[in-house]
Amino acid sequence: MNENIQNIHKEITKVVRGKDTVVDMVLCAMLAGGHILLEDIPGVGKTTLAVALSRAVSLSYKRMQFTPDVLPSDILGFSLYDNKTGEFTYRPGCIFTNLFLADEINRTSPKTQSALLEVMEEHKVTVDGVTRQLEEPFFVIATQNPVGASGTQKLPDSQLDRFFVRLSLGYPSHAAATDILKGHSMDQIDVVQPVCSAREFRLMQQKTGEVFCKDELLDYIVKLIEATRGNQWVFQGISPRGSLALLKMARAHAFMEDRDYVVPEDIHEVFYSVANHRMQLSTAAKAAGKTAFDVTEQVLSQIPIPRI
Repeated sequence: MNENIQNIHKEITKVVRGKDTVVDMVLCAMLAGGHILLEDIPGVGKTTLAVALSRAVSLSYKRMQFTPDVLPSDILGFSLYDNKTGEFTYRPGCIFTNLFLADEINRTSPKTQSALLEVMEEHKVTVDGVTRQLEEPFFVIATQNPVGASGTQKLPDSQLDRFFVRLSLGYPSHAAATDILKGHSMDQIDVVQPVCSAREFRLMQQKTGEVFCKDELLDYIVKLIEATRGNQWVFQGISPRGSLALLKMARAHAFMEDRDYVVPEDIHEVFYSVANHRMQLSTAAKAAGKTAFDVTEQVLSQIPIPRI
């Protein structure tokens, strides 16, 4: 593993115990410049992961608890009339940060959810006709609880598609749960030390974008994406934005492995995380008990791996 990434990983796993694979995938998505959706039950460490990440990489961090009464202006900011100057003054919202944690994003209104569409895609905020650029690097980590849909609003497909990956932390192992009881938890977040600056992480992102990918592998990615559109269990396949996310994630995985070129294994490692929330399974698939994991495994087995 790349030494800088290894150092960041080491700091995060001081408080996020037994979730090395998920931490790696989160770092991979951030290197690719993407946003992350954490879908899991409460209390498994989603917030701890986000805070530890911001500390290890020296990122500015803000969190918003999404509720039905949260307004778009709370996120994006608003213009306030100043009696002294007779002019409107812009007050930035909480989105102006490096790492924005949208906690329980599915508990707010569709209007507020849609306020994130522009900022997630273009890293810009438009308020009262004025567009403002966010500081780089910029990431959104959103959480939602898949259990107990009362009072929730399903995320629209256009917003789901803007998340590079959808991940789940899951319950900790027995050993990790024991460590948590010993104090390796959010209460000990101060043990996480900054090992990388935001500028250094930005440089790593640039190097990630320079990782070489052969034409045969580009063709392989397109074939995998097209296979999801023609699959018997899939009602709606992966969009072209999804294929770009898959390429960027594969490059990021190669960079994490300290390579400057992509191999098929890089694509395989990230394919499920990129694909699982972008596919809409058919009614027949649900009736047959098929999952997104089953579909991705089927697609990977059907498409021949190119020889490079």
